[in-house]
Amino acid sequence: MPRSTSPTFSLEDRFGVKLGCACLDRLPASAIIYDNPDLGKTTTMSTFDPKEPASTPDRPADEEPVTQISENLEEEDEDDDDTITSKFSIAVSRTDFDVEGIVRRLRDEEIYIPDFQRSYVWKIKQASRFIESLLLGLPVPSIFLAKEPDNRLIVIDGQQRLRSIQYFYDGKFSGRRTAFSLQGVHAEFERETYKSLKDEYRRKLNNSVLSATVVDPLQDSNKSSIYYIFERLNTGGTLLKPQEIRACIYHGEFNKLLHELNENENWRDIYGKMDNNKKDQEMILRFLAFYFQGNDYKRNMKDFINQYMSSNRNLQKQSEGEIRKAFIPTISIIHKSLGNKAFRLENRFFPTIFESVSIAIARRLAQSEIKNLEELKSWYESLVADPEFRSVSMKIRNLTSKENFQKRIEIAASLLAEVE
Repeated sequence: MPRSTSPTFSLEDRFGVKLGCACLDRLPASAIIYDNPDLGKTTTMSTFDPKEPASTPDRPADEEPVTQISENLEEEDEDDDDTITSKFSIAVSRTDFDVEGIVRRLRDEEIYIPDFQRSYVWKIKQASRFIESLLLGLPVPSIFLAKEPDNRLIVIDGQQRLRSIQYFYDGKFSGRRTAFSLQGVHAEFERETYKSLKDEYRRKLNNSVLSATVVDPLQDSNKSSIYYIFERLNTGGTLLKPQEIRACIYHGEFNKLLHELNENENWRDIYGKMDNNKKDQEMILRFLAFYFQGNDYKRNMKDFINQYMSSNRNLQKQSEGEIRKAFIPTISIIHKSLGNKAFRLENRFFPTIFESVSIAIARRLAQSEIKNLEELKSWYESLVADPEFRSVSMKIRNLTSKENFQKRIEIAASLLAEVE
């Protein structure tokens, strides 16, 4: 009787890019981990210096390319935030999970994919080829996880791979009623489901290894270290924008509320269509951070709104009612007075104008009602034409400096005081 052999194959990249570029390869030199063959896992206590440049190897695209938003947003102020003000102490480990164990942990939510990550975008052939790579013993990219306070592991990078595995084991592919059977793979596996695989292949898949880099922030309650590590890992394939990273790391009741506020009809008419990169949610977060804690702002915009979102992750600082009361009436009166032209000059949305106008109006509404909408419109037109206001709001360096922020708010509030 002939001996059973594995199907032959050519060693090719099933994902269209170079294989073997695990997330670990993109960690800075100060946090390099060496596997211990005896333990199967090595934990390195390291000081992560965010200023150290990260390597930028090719990587498999875990998502489809981001579509460009139609609005030409003013993003010059983001360039002022690249300097990081501190170092972080973190524990980093390299762990090998067997695939069967990964599936169990996903089902039990010991490994957790946040609701607000990008949706599952792989086609069935992409997912099938990833499963095939595991069956053939080909190297596959590692995943990136972060440890939560309750010891769950949150998925930062790798959800397309993890969901593909889970769908195959569950027998249902996303968005399809029929069973998940492999497609576009070697003839030995074509049309096979998890249940129909030969026993030897099912065992091989169960015992296949998926490597993970796990980061545990030490003495870092707001998870700034994870934010900046992921930002530096996020150098190839589909780039996640800052608010997408926050939605993953700081998931919770506040994040859900931002999602709901972002659907407000007045805000949607002002901002335009939903932003694929959550820039619209970031604008709301930025408003709330400055409205409630603007006096604590020093210089770094990313740090400031990261810390605010983390500190209010489960609405422990400002309640849902307080946040809705600050945002909804403000956007409502702005929409009534200015319509969808608000915060735009030459068809460009300026975050600095949005920030100063909305905060000035919100603070005024907390003190007294604004009755004359025509006067409010005239105030806005005078403000955006004011040379001093424009000098600290548009096309200058250090847009996000504390001095320029305070000056913008001061000018807006001073002019608004004359409105009935």
